[in-house]
Amino acid sequence: MYVCGMTVYSDTHIGHARTYLAFDIIRRYLEYKGYKVTYIQNITDVDDKIIAAAQQQGKDPLEYSQYYGDRCLQDLDDLGIRRADSYPKASETIPAMIEMIQQIIKKGHAYEADGDVYFDVHTFPEYGKLSGQNVKDMRAGARIQPDEKKKNPLDFALWKQTKPGEPSWESPWGEGRPGWHIECSAMSSKYLGLPFDIHGGGLDLQFPHHENEIAQAEAATGKSFAKYWMHIGLLTVNGEKMSKSLGNIVNVRDLLKKRKPESLRFFFAQAQYRSPPDFSDKALDDAEKALDRLYRCKEKLVTLAEDASSSFNPSQLTSDEKQYIEVVDQLKTDFEAAMDDDFNTPQAIAVLFEFVSNMNRLLEEKPLKNSSLAAHALEVFTKIGNVLTLFQDEASQGDSAKLPTLKSLLEKHGGKQQAASVEQALDALLSLREQARKQKQWDVADAIRDDLSKIGFEIQDTDTGPVWRKM
Repeated sequence: MYVCGMTVYSDTHIGHARTYLAFDIIRRYLEYKGYKVTYIQNITDVDDKIIAAAQQQGKDPLEYSQYYGDRCLQDLDDLGIRRADSYPKASETIPAMIEMIQQIIKKGHAYEADGDVYFDVHTFPEYGKLSGQNVKDMRAGARIQPDEKKKNPLDFALWKQTKPGEPSWESPWGEGRPGWHIECSAMSSKYLGLPFDIHGGGLDLQFPHHENEIAQAEAATGKSFAKYWMHIGLLTVNGEKMSKSLGNIVNVRDLLKKRKPESLRFFFAQAQYRSPPDFSDKALDDAEKALDRLYRCKEKLVTLAEDASSSFNPSQLTSDEKQYIEVVDQLKTDFEAAMDDDFNTPQAIAVLFEFVSNMNRLLEEKPLKNSSLAAHALEVFTKIGNVLTLFQDEASQGDSAKLPTLKSLLEKHGGKQQAASVEQALDALLSLREQARKQKQWDVADAIRDDLSKIGFEIQDTDTGPVWRKM
């Protein structure tokens, strides 16, 4: 699955969190069902908004986007959203974009205009098939801006001629940079091949971004692009659209200073992914109260399962204990039925609360003395809760979520070690740094130290050797 990632010119807000939490749940459920999921989420680090923001602060656009890219991923870590398997950056995938643009031109779907390259929409008859837009109606209302070189109003940029102060790359059409839409077409095709299974993003990306992605990829390759499209409903804040003009943007890192990560995750899970949730303090208060009820049930099961030494044997259960198994089995059946229905998380949560009600009733009427049975019930309840991102160890989730990044750093610095934990990855990076220091490769040693610092770990050189610690 490929999910359109953030354009990193500012901090992560709860709108981003809404989208990535939804896809985290989708991935978790697919894994729960036994699928092996490859999840790619790009980072747009070359974009008009980034360039404008960087120029306003007098900074290099790529350094600026690197700074905010690191912060955004850290915010999602702290929120408890699992990391994707890979985060390709637009700036690192330019050759694949140039190659795709060349193929589009070769097949007659694009044209060069004085250093710019445009996709010729009228050559792609299926344009509009995702969003249901009528091309004739779109053309009637579209206009060409005075500084644009395109033939038709709907044509869109694949490559832009360089301008002063912008990052640029060599291309067959001269110095320039890619258009936004080609970035995702190229990255998804490169990392997943065509066709891949699921493509997703916020509902606001359906047109023109996703529509343009389809046109580019299919025009270049002649292959179908993605089998399934999933669009996340856009949230509102106190009944209004979240926007800078209204001053109601809520950043994740600011919110987590006041609220537990699980409160926000549970709030989002209460809305089906296509629906538009309305964020408010009251909604988070209600989510926290509901969570308390789930945790009280979990704590009861933890206490009852304390002495469990083996798995329970269904054939040796009493008639009363069989009623507990029926409740547990019903939880599993109803949960899967809800999630199989287009990932219906509100219904899945309702199933959890039905389980809690039934379990509380049974515990009151027929006290449970079989610790192995309690352990089984706890395991199923927790496993299902985990799919919905519940019952995480909030104290450690931020560090464990950094393991993919640490593995990437190991690969970046030439490490061959396999790291199964954060600790192993950090130790391996310390070893690589020591090797570099012994060989007087000071730039490599400094780069390892700086890379670790960016994700919250500090290297301290002591009399007995280097050690790492959390910052």
